[in-house]
Amino acid sequence: MAITKASLISIFRSPQAVFFSLFFPIVLILIFGAIGGGGGLSIDVAIDHRADTVNPIYQAITHAPVFDVKKGGQDTLEDMMKKGRITALINITKNGDTASGATYNVHLVSSSANLREMPALRSVMRDVIHTIDDASSRRVATVGKITEEEVPGREYKMIDFYLPGMIGFSMIGAAVFGVSFLFFNLRESLVLKRVYASPVNRRNIIIGETLSRIIFQLLTVVVLVLFGRYFYGFTLANGWITFVEILLVTLVGLLVFMGAGFVISSVAKNQNVIPIYSNLFMFPQYFLSGTFFPKNILPSGVQWLVEALPLTALNDALRKISFEGAHIYNCGKQLGILGVWGIVVYFVAIKVFRWE
Repeated sequence: MAITKASLISIFRSPQAVFFSLFFPIVLILIFGAIGGGGGLSIDVAIDHRADTVNPIYQAITHAPVFDVKKGGQDTLEDMMKKGRITALINITKNGDTASGATYNVHLVSSSANLREMPALRSVMRDVIHTIDDASSRRVATVGKITEEEVPGREYKMIDFYLPGMIGFSMIGAAVFGVSFLFFNLRESLVLKRVYASPVNRRNIIIGETLSRIIFQLLTVVVLVLFGRYFYGFTLANGWITFVEILLVTLVGLLVFMGAGFVISSVAKNQNVIPIYSNLFMFPQYFLSGTFFPKNILPSGVQWLVEALPLTALNDALRKISFEGAHIYNCGKQLGILGVWGIVVYFVAIKVFRWE
């Protein structure tokens, strides 16, 4: 506990630690909050299982590159729509009302979780219908008429996407850089060797330094969540339960990233290569793991790699818990990925860790 206390005091006195763990993510949240926009290169939709699929509108939707058509059972698709994971559920039916002048009725069912994407979907659907009409020899009627329905759902705000990403961004950077530089410097300055020669147990050194970083980073998460909640209306679907579960999932991710820091501190031959090794581990994850933009806009050929990254698992779990109202036991896939990474990095860390 003495080592934990001393280390925690030194972290709070470090301008770099405070800036990159707390101040920098808040600045990014302010920037993204000011932008207030976003959106990807595609619109996520799903086709209602009752829809007529033998018509040109269905063919246009399923073949247009602007649409990413999700698959699944009817209940699953409706749940995804209510949680904002798809923009709308599309039902195409033969129009029995000949007076309307439309052959098909295109019914868009959306929720308040995706109000931002609906104007874009509405515009694209009109273009699809006009394109089919222009290519048709019939000039007296349109192929489709668009109708809309909105069902209850949580409003999906930009902060609900960006804040979990900023938590992941802060955790991986602080854990990897903090641990790798700390233990390398302690070893190079022979502090570890001198402490090891004292009655202090080796495990106490590791546990004390680790606890101090866990406490500091979890305090950072608390500040970020409260900032997002009271300044931008960040969604905590189940209130304080969601808040606690965010902390627990973050703790799991933090332990995994710290293991990577232990590995880097041991394999680095000098201080100059630590940033190189750290960035090789972190930078691809910043841009592939859905930290700054949705990961589904990346090519389908790399999605398997994206899903296997530990930062992707952390970001996805945080978003499921905060906005969708999932609990930790609903995040088995994400926690499993983090668990596998944790086993691998700590197995390697134990093999390569050096005291001198």
